[in-house]
Amino acid sequence: MQFDGFDWDDGNREKCRLHGVSIPEIEEALSVVRFVVDDPSPVEKRYRTVGRTRAGRHVFAVFTMRGALLRPISVRYMHGKEVRTYEEALACAEERRGS
Repeated sequence: MQFDGFDWDDGNREKCRLHGVSIPEIEEALSVVRFVVDDPSPVEKRYRTVGRTRAGRHVFAVFTMRGALLRPISVRYMHGKEVRTYEEALACAEERRGS
């Protein structure tokens, strides 16, 4: 997914901070979005994805697109079980590609 930058204002900045993830961490984790799934929001078209910070922390994110800008709606660190499930799925996908 390509985009030209991030759309921040007081609303989404504060909501993301509530979960303890810093703005720089969010931007580095979402700088390359490898996959998205639809989010069932009735408000607007939203997506879900996961990413990883340079420090190796996994994050789960809900975002929308505002023109060419990615607007984070909510971002939180993933729980251990979520990380294990994600890493197992990645390993399986890599195995299938290598076959």
